[in-house]
Amino acid sequence: MASIYTASWQAPSNIALIKYWGKYGIQLPANASLSFSLNTCTTKTRVTAEEIPFKDFPDIRFLFDGEERPDFLPKIQAFFRSILVECSWLKKYKLTIESSNTFPHSSGIASSASAFAALALCITDIDEQITGKKIGGFFRVASHRARLGSGSAARSVYGNYTVWGKHPMVVGSHQEYAVPIDDPFTEEFQNMLDYVLLIDRGEKSVSSSAGHALMHGHPYAKARFERAPENLHQLISAMRSGDLESFFSIVEEEALGLHALMMSSQPNYLLMRPNTLAAIEHIRYARIKEGIPVGFTLDAGANVHVIAPKSIEHTLNDFVTSTLQPLCSDGAYICDHIGAGPQNLTNEANR
Repeated sequence: MASIYTASWQAPSNIALIKYWGKYGIQLPANASLSFSLNTCTTKTRVTAEEIPFKDFPDIRFLFDGEERPDFLPKIQAFFRSILVECSWLKKYKLTIESSNTFPHSSGIASSASAFAALALCITDIDEQITGKKIGGFFRVASHRARLGSGSAARSVYGNYTVWGKHPMVVGSHQEYAVPIDDPFTEEFQNMLDYVLLIDRGEKSVSSSAGHALMHGHPYAKARFERAPENLHQLISAMRSGDLESFFSIVEEEALGLHALMMSSQPNYLLMRPNTLAAIEHIRYARIKEGIPVGFTLDAGANVHVIAPKSIEHTLNDFVTSTLQPLCSDGAYICDHIGAGPQNLTNEANR
């Protein structure tokens, strides 16, 4: 009788405060990045591995929200090719992957981060089941594997704040996997809110992978790679001292710098929309003129992440609904906050 193994994990998306933009080698970051994991924006993935003799490469079936999605297979197959050396058992197994998100597609939330983090956690879990051996540094190994599917996924195997990429200020930081930050940040930063304004639900005009590739030969790449480590250093210092003004200044510089790099690449891309800029202006006015401790960050798209300490949640709710919601597509936005990280659902999956 064929051996069957199952694992199920839920992994969060994350939002980078210090951006990873540009890579080299096999998915290695040109600069260290810092992010926090979200709480409710997650991907749940279940992997069933059934032993089938005489296979040279895993036979993969992928379902998203219960429907077969062969269009996702090329990227998933590339991921499995990248980990075959360390998971040679994959050559003898048929894999059924069932995945779903708690947030809508093209919503400005990094779905590839949560998706590949959840998948890597499942594969590492099954790895333990098949070999009968506990993997030392389970989450570090899962982070390394997740990185090979999507760079930002390296950070989604942890909760709270995470750094991926070597940086002298973060003990244990590494190019090949992310590490959680064990740091005494002040209370404001331990309970951060992230409201995602859905300015534009359309597909991005350029993929993140293509965007990273544009950094090769970019006229401002050298300056960016020198600036990012200093920004990370200053950001951690601000979070240790409780300096919200410096925190917002650095985070917003990083967000706008990311878009500046895309606008000055060849070919160049303008991913912000008029309502993106309008939201940014309102957020800055609220902080500078009205004294509300609120800021923003952006991914490589039009949607805006509004970030603020949980202590002003009621004020933030009023500000978003009265001023920012009208800028959103169909008035849609997502309320989230910093989260504790992945959940092992394997026992639930095996019931």
